[in-house]
Amino acid sequence: MDSASPYKSVEKYAKVHYENFPVISIFIKKEFRKHVAALYWFARTADDIADEGLLPEEEKISRLNHFEKRLTSLLQGNFENDNEAALYNTIISMNLSHRLFYDLLAAFKQDLMKKRYQSFKELLDYCNYSANPVGRLILELYGIRDNRALEYSDKICTALQLINFYQDVKIDYDKNRIYFPLDEMSMFSVTENMFELNKINHNFINLMKFSFDRVDKLLAEGQNLLNFLPGKLKIEIKWTLLGGREILNKIRKNEFDVFIRPKLNKTDFLILLFKSLI
Repeated sequence: MDSASPYKSVEKYAKVHYENFPVISIFIKKEFRKHVAALYWFARTADDIADEGLLPEEEKISRLNHFEKRLTSLLQGNFENDNEAALYNTIISMNLSHRLFYDLLAAFKQDLMKKRYQSFKELLDYCNYSANPVGRLILELYGIRDNRALEYSDKICTALQLINFYQDVKIDYDKNRIYFPLDEMSMFSVTENMFELNKINHNFINLMKFSFDRVDKLLAEGQNLLNFLPGKLKIEIKWTLLGGREILNKIRKNEFDVFIRPKLNKTDFLILLFKSLI
């Protein structure tokens, strides 16, 4: 198999999708960008199955189960298209952990079956499947498998997942999902009715401040990962960390009104890029 040709499809796929955080940038080693594109295709495709369209949830779960079967099949060398061929080549050539891919699919299924989280521990368990595998896969691409580095990566990925929740509060609630722990909502006297009315009050602001302080701590602890990274990847991850913090700053400046979605523009990205180079 020509190891280059299957990647044209996943690279094109990655380029046409927008994310607040960099996906494939000049700071990823050139020879690794195709692999990052293959990982992105896998994760984004599963995400689209779970989140897009008006299909019944049972049908979405069925499609995710089919996608999981395709993963099992391609891992055995049986792929149906260039996207699957690219992913197979990436997993095999870079010796990536198969379990991490199944963990991601488990998270997408959970999104369809679990709409509320009783405690922060439950939410952390979800992040272990939904976010942390992504960081671990990137580290594996670079041959970084130190347990301390993996733990710091988990803290960063969990923090970014939580920031994504705060960024998408209204979008998630429209899908009947709340990613604030119910016991913490109760502690601050925040009710689901506030989500329905898009209502920010003193109680909600206190919940947000409490949540943001915890994420700030996770980001600060996770930043120790930079000590394990080579030059360009270090800049990439630093840029990503700055992006997460900037989203928090935008929400703070907007008086914690999470029902207005913050968004990073090109100017923001350039400023953060400059800061990441310093």
